[in-house]
Amino acid sequence: LRGKGLDAQKLKALRQGSPLGAILVAGLANQHHGREVMRESIREAASHVIHRLERYLNALGTIAAITPLMGLLGTVVGMISVFTEITTHGTGNANALAGGISEALLTTAAGLAVAIPSLVMHRHYTARIESIVVDLEREAIKESLRLFESLLEEEEEEEEAGAAPVEQSGVTAGDALAREIAELKQDGGNADV
Repeated sequence: LRGKGLDAQKLKALRQGSPLGAILVAGLANQHHGREVMRESIREAASHVIHRLERYLNALGTIAAITPLMGLLGTVVGMISVFTEITTHGTGNANALAGGISEALLTTAAGLAVAIPSLVMHRHYTARIESIVVDLEREAIKESLRLFESLLEEEEEEEEAGAAPVEQSGVTAGDALAREIAELKQDGGNADV
């Protein structure tokens, strides 16, 4: 990674390029702080990405929930109109009653015409976002594995080139990275991101 030219501009482009890019940049920015810090930064970035993906779902869900109630309100108003006509003119004038009944039916139909597609789309987008989140988590774990493996390879290349390994309480940095890779593989990609 050090030799591959990941500078600030490339990281910024990666972050802005896609939701997965934003998550990966969070991990890359904390690559030298250990597995837990890196994983926590990936989780935090993922929560921001999920929040951005879900930003309009609440409005769509509210529309789906309220429009049948608005239709019901129109039905009640229409029926009140019908009963007002009955009390004023009696039941003999069908034309007077038809206006209120028509109003009740139209508002019910209008409420349902908005609510049904709204509910369908709300459920569709909720499922789609959940699918995207699962894919993002899986890809973030895969990329984390690749990142740790490339760091391990760099450590091994440095050791072969004659550089002294960095000791961490008797364990080389390469050994620590190898252990972290094994732990990530053991998680099997099912870890929370």
